[in-house]
Amino acid sequence: MNRIVRVFMFALSLALPLLALAGDDIAGSKDHPLLTRYPGSYISEYSKAYNATEFKVGKGDNATTQTVEGDTTSLRYFYGSPETQASPLQIIRNYQNAIRQIGGEVVYERLPSEGDGGETTLKVHTGGKDVWVKLVPDIYGAPTQDYLLVVAEVAAMAQAVTANQLRDELDKNGFITLHVNFDTGKAVLKPDDLATMQQVAMMMKASPALKLRVEGHTDNVGDAASNKALSEARANSVMDAIVQAGVPAERLGAAGFGQERPVADNRSEEGRAKNRRVELVKAD
Repeated sequence: MNRIVRVFMFALSLALPLLALAGDDIAGSKDHPLLTRYPGSYISEYSKAYNATEFKVGKGDNATTQTVEGDTTSLRYFYGSPETQASPLQIIRNYQNAIRQIGGEVVYERLPSEGDGGETTLKVHTGGKDVWVKLVPDIYGAPTQDYLLVVAEVAAMAQAVTANQLRDELDKNGFITLHVNFDTGKAVLKPDDLATMQQVAMMMKASPALKLRVEGHTDNVGDAASNKALSEARANSVMDAIVQAGVPAERLGAAGFGQERPVADNRSEEGRAKNRRVELVKAD
């Protein structure tokens, strides 16, 4: 990432003295290179891994949730003293301004209210990646408080799978698992996923007798009926893309099973991500 944003307050009403931190950062932690901390805070929780994270997008009652997969850094900053801490609104506005300065945008905002520190989602394209930022101030630790900062970096995925690899996996297991990156609650394929469908089509063209059943699956978030309908829509989207790539429709079928057939533990985000999948199964 070749652009670094340091979080400073330019308006006098938002300025805080640069006091020494009231506590030490947790061992092995550091600020994300894109966005640093608000003055007067220190890192109390830190993690960095490839993960799936839910971000709120939209406005007001029309806001929805979008799951973003990528290299994710999660930091919780804590104030050791009420004298050094900013208000939740100051923190939100500060990070929003920092992202706007490098061409980013605010895609969700919930302003603080009594008993609620608010939340904002930010997005910027930098360093060849889409970067998503979630900021959630916490006011329940009064008189001192903390805030959560989550930064997910989404790089364009290189097309690594080939038709031969797909056929080898199909011959070995009888099915192929595709972890298609659908937006939350949506069934529209993205350009990166269309490249995979082209490889599936090439595999089927090389084996004219091969027939496949496209099966959609979801995690257990939401109600079962909606999840089944969504899984059916996603399976049909995949089937349609393969047909559009030149495979006769009679060689394909589609079905959705919703949350009925999990392959991992739905109690963790990692498990739910594995359960959100499309499978290509050999058909008679």
